[in-house]
Order: sequence, then C-alpha cells, then structure tokens
Amino acid sequence: MKLGGYVLHRNNRDTLEPCLRGLLALCDDVVALDSGATDGSAELVRSLGARSVPHAWRGYGAAREAAVNALAPCDYVFFLDSDELLGPEAVETLRAWKTSSPTEAVYRLPRRDWAELGTHRFRYRTQWRARLVRRDKAVWRPEQIVHEALPKLAGGRVRAYIEHRFATSVEYRAQKEDRYALLWALRAHAEQRGLKPVGVQRLASWTRDCLLKGALWRGGAEASRLAWAVAGYHATKYAYLRELRQGRYPELVQLYAEGRYDALFVRVRDGALS
Repeated sequence: MKLGGYVLHRNNRDTLEPCLRGLLALCDDVVALDSGATDGSAELVRSLGARSVPHAWRGYGAAREAAVNALAPCDYVFFLDSDELLGPEAVETLRAWKTSSPTEAVYRLPRRDWAELGTHRFRYRTQWRARLVRRDKAVWRPEQIVHEALPKLAGGRVRAYIEHRFATSVEYRAQKEDRYALLWALRAHAEQRGLKPVGVQRLASWTRDCLLKGALWRGGAEASRLAWAVAGYHATKYAYLRELRQGRYPELVQLYAEGRYDALFVRVRDGALS
C-alpha cells in the first residue's frame, strides 16, 4: 500500500519542520506545496528530504488539488496543515493502519487544538477530521477557496492524535476568522445558500466549544475570549452573506465569478473591499 502525504505552506518555518518529520516518517512520498515562502521554508523542505513544489496561491481548494496531482501514484492521501504535527505514538498507530489493508473511502483522526496565550497553554477542543482519503476520493476543486471539506463520506476512525497550534493570539485569530467568513460568504452567495440568524450562530458556537467541548474548564476566561472570537466566524459569515445579497462588495463578487481567486485573496487580505 502506497501512502502519499502533503502540506501547504508559505512562511511557516517555525512550525514546518515537526510537521514534515511526521509526514516523512509515515508516507512513501511527501510534497510540500510552497505558495511563495520567503523565510527559508522551501530550503528546509528540501533539506529534510521532501519535495518542494511552487504554487501561486489561488485558495485552499486549488492548492490541495495541485498537491495531490504532484504526488506519485498512491492508494491513500494523508495531509497535515503547516501548524500541525504527529507525535511518536500517532506515527506508530498510523503505521499499523497502513499494514491493516484499509478499504474505507476516508478515515478520520482526532485533532487537538491547542491555545498558547501568553504563558497559558491549554487544549481548546478536540475534533475528528478527515485526513486519510482514498486516492480516488481525494478530489478538491478551485472554487473551494476557504472551507475545502470533502463531501461527507462514510468511513472509519483512527485514534492517532494530530496536535494543532490553533491560537497564539485572540486578536489574530479573530482577524483570521473574519477573513474566512468573507471568503465563505462569497462562495455561499454564488451558490445561493440560505441565510441564518446571526446572533444564534455565535452563541451556539461559543456554547459548543466552551461548555460541550470543555474549553472553559481547561482555559478559564482566556478560553471564553478565544471561543467568542472563534464564534464570530459563524455569525459574521451570515452577516457578510446578507450584505452580499444587498449588493455590497461587487468587485469581490466579480472576481469570484471569474475564477480570479489569486486577486480575490489579495483584496481580502489587504482589506481593500468594495
């Protein structure tokens, strides 16, 4: 059984090495898709023995599509984000999975999101994510500019924990969620998705992460602040969608419709909205 692995990165040298070491310990072929790194990340990739593939950024869907296409023929695809890593126990668990003759279309792994706020580090939440995908099902599309989730597929679970450096600043996380919300809304607008109540979405998200997933008990007031910032995404995306229905941001709508995702990301990143 051949397993291909990949990671998307830009200037992520501070977290990229442990991420790559986990992929290289497990996968038969590893690709690191470089979207314009200037911090030596590409050189690091090559020094560790992975393949560095340059790729002009056009969104997550296009990048994942390019990474899979760059991999050698394989039976399954496994991927990590550049701020994620596998511990030794997780690597051993996945090596055992490789020898078990897997057949499911997808396997989900638990990802532990860690918050590092000042001197306080705590587990924010744990979520199961589809990360092992049979090659014929590992299909992403360029229009999946931000939430590039695969279609819901029946599958199995592998209890190999992915450790995720989720948040180092509440303010930065909030800014990131706002950008993601706008990108989500642009796609949702094009697909004519329905609206949902803004306030309800934010409260429901805060309740889920803080109370049901236990962040409040582990992180206290800092966890509550972080959860409120993260929950802003779920409210703001529908607020943006409502504004788009009212005719706001026509240039962004046009860029998405034309598939000019590279220019769209630049406009959203720089806050040049119209």
